[in-house]
Amino acid sequence: MQALLLFVAVFSAAINLRAGISSVGAVLNEVLVDLNAPASVAGIITAMPGAFFCIMGLCAVPLARRVGTTPTILGGAILTALGLAIRPFSEAIGLFLVCTVGVVGGIAVANVLLPAWIKQHGIKHILALTMVYSGALGLSGAVGPLTALLSDSWRSALGLWAFPAALQVLVWLIVLFYVKVDVPRAGAQTADLAGSMWRSPTAVALMLFFGLQSMNGYIEMGWLPKILVDAGVAPGVAAIGLSIIGFSGAVGGLLLPTVIARVKSLTPWVIAFGGLTALGWLALLVAPAVAPLTWSLVLGVGGWCFPLAIGLIPSRTRSPLVTAKLSGFVQPYGYVIAALGPLLVGIAYEQLQSFAPILVVLILLAVLMGLVGIRGARSIYIDDELAAQR
Repeated sequence: MQALLLFVAVFSAAINLRAGISSVGAVLNEVLVDLNAPASVAGIITAMPGAFFCIMGLCAVPLARRVGTTPTILGGAILTALGLAIRPFSEAIGLFLVCTVGVVGGIAVANVLLPAWIKQHGIKHILALTMVYSGALGLSGAVGPLTALLSDSWRSALGLWAFPAALQVLVWLIVLFYVKVDVPRAGAQTADLAGSMWRSPTAVALMLFFGLQSMNGYIEMGWLPKILVDAGVAPGVAAIGLSIIGFSGAVGGLLLPTVIARVKSLTPWVIAFGGLTALGWLALLVAPAVAPLTWSLVLGVGGWCFPLAIGLIPSRTRSPLVTAKLSGFVQPYGYVIAALGPLLVGIAYEQLQSFAPILVVLILLAVLMGLVGIRGARSIYIDDELAAQR
């Protein structure tokens, strides 16, 4: 019974980790027009996930060590649910932005702590729970944009996601009473090993890899529909393209944890996904309207870098504490990179009124992502790197 509760808890958290964000991109223009907001606000909204994932991520691990992992994740779930419930009633862009801060802030907590939660309590179910986590997370990103096609306004499209968020709160209330999953207190040696992830070359490489792949993901969620529409693609097709990326991510989330656990070298996979990401941006540069759904699929498979990066966090550590610290290092600092990407795209597009030079830069960054990913995917335990430098 407790094992079932673990799976339900992970699924309920993961299914809420992207929909509240990805659903905005498909209706962003409608939001700006309805709330009489300038176009520059689009850059702020698309950069907000990365920025607040960083801020909240830096706070999540210290808070979890003080009050416990489960209460902290539950608190984040409540914050997300409140933001999603109130946001559709916004009559001004200010309230919309405040609610979005609540949404992404609450999501950030689970982003950082859920891998450590799985690492500590999963025991013999760690691989299966990781697959549920990354698969449901990808599914969350996929179904978010689809609500724009099924709803008659941006308010109903975004408000729909308050319901699964409320369900998540209920599930984690049950977890709070029935499952003890707090991040363990560190002994002296473990605390020393977890002191500074900057001492670990593998941790730094994973942070850069995670940041660059997240940057690609948030640029896709925030700007892919606009890129396609500007190229003459129908808005409905553009929304479907964004969903294809999400569904591809869900498939990758189911497959990659097993790959990480079984293959001897992840280097070919990193090269393949980085190359596909670069190829997807190149296709959008030279022929965006020829086969937009195909290019979306290419970007979606390239986005398997995300479950690869997430899966590497527990697989490159031994101690649950080091896992939590690594997650609290990789994700917050990585999201600084992720936040800068969409914001700079918004600034550049407003000045240039063209996506062509932006796409050239994205191609180069995809190549860089592959290079740092090769270093981060090496079969090395970060605990050992930290111990060797004591």
